[in-house]
Amino acid sequence: MKIPFNKPLVLGTEIENVKATVESGSLAANGEFSAKCHQYLEKELHFRKALLTTSCTSALELAALLVDIRPGDEVIVPSYAFVTTANAFATKGAKIVFCDSKKDHPNIDETLIEELITPNTKAIVALHYGGVPCNMDAIVSLASKHGIKVIEDNAQGIGSTYNGKPLGGIGDLGAISFQETKNVHCGEGGALLVNGEGFAKRAPVVWEMGTNKADYRNGKVSSYGWVDVGSSFYPSELNAAYLYSQLNHLGEVTSQRMEIWKRYYDSLADLSTKGHFELPIIPKGITHNAHTFYLTTDSQLKRDALIKVLASKRVSAAFHFQSLHKSAYFTDKHDRRELTNSDRFSNCLVRLPLYHSLTLKEQQYVITEVINHFEN
Repeated sequence: MKIPFNKPLVLGTEIENVKATVESGSLAANGEFSAKCHQYLEKELHFRKALLTTSCTSALELAALLVDIRPGDEVIVPSYAFVTTANAFATKGAKIVFCDSKKDHPNIDETLIEELITPNTKAIVALHYGGVPCNMDAIVSLASKHGIKVIEDNAQGIGSTYNGKPLGGIGDLGAISFQETKNVHCGEGGALLVNGEGFAKRAPVVWEMGTNKADYRNGKVSSYGWVDVGSSFYPSELNAAYLYSQLNHLGEVTSQRMEIWKRYYDSLADLSTKGHFELPIIPKGITHNAHTFYLTTDSQLKRDALIKVLASKRVSAAFHFQSLHKSAYFTDKHDRRELTNSDRFSNCLVRLPLYHSLTLKEQQYVITEVINHFEN
């Protein structure tokens, strides 16, 4: 039996929307299905304003423009993160200040943030690892105290909530990924979530290449022109059409993934109790979307051994982010602080296969091989 780490979600309904888009004769951006995706994100998931983008990366880059990141500004970012979580701000000239993870979770340690804030700090980036929320109450409170912005990197967390609020909809701005490894997707795509009142009017302008095109479409001006900085951030209607079909099944997809996630957790709890590895920690007061199931061993040697054994059984498991403060690009720019928890998750975390179409038989095979590895 061969089990890949991921299979992109294909529900079978996507082709109808894609066909309708092709037959409409208009494949460019910001059409009927883009509007439907925006409406779904705003009405069904309760985001204040949503704008589709070509990727979560471009959503973060759009956020950097809206926050007006300039050379010399400082942005606090978790070191245990994907490169674009930092790069979106570094490309605007920001000084990246990395923060460590929590001891018991890959998310940013909110208790370490305040000591990193200086008069030059412009924003805090909160990445919700695996769709599990950071401590947003503490982060938002700190940001308010110091007059800085909060940007949520919610690449993995569509459908997750924190105290009843949708992840990505709590900070000033948020970003979602619709890349093919995510719970719902369109191959490559994302969305910017606009929550702060001060950004609602400007965001669509920056999103549409710095033009007042929206006013032109609404009949407010006779022609549109260049009124602000911006870029072409939006995806084609083909992507939006594919995505809209999947968004309409988000609840079903999340439920199916949660069953798989819980089966892993319950089946491997005994090994965790015996000290072979740690299982994910899920805080109270949240719902998560079962994006990722991972184990954390107590050494890189044990992590690598598990991945190797599973590979020999034709099961693809994977580690994840590598500490950005130790990356080839940033190592000589880091201030030499030890970020031990970020490094631990970089060295010891291993993700097991989790996707919508993973069958009970396939999952049980993975579980059995993990148990055999640690008990034999």
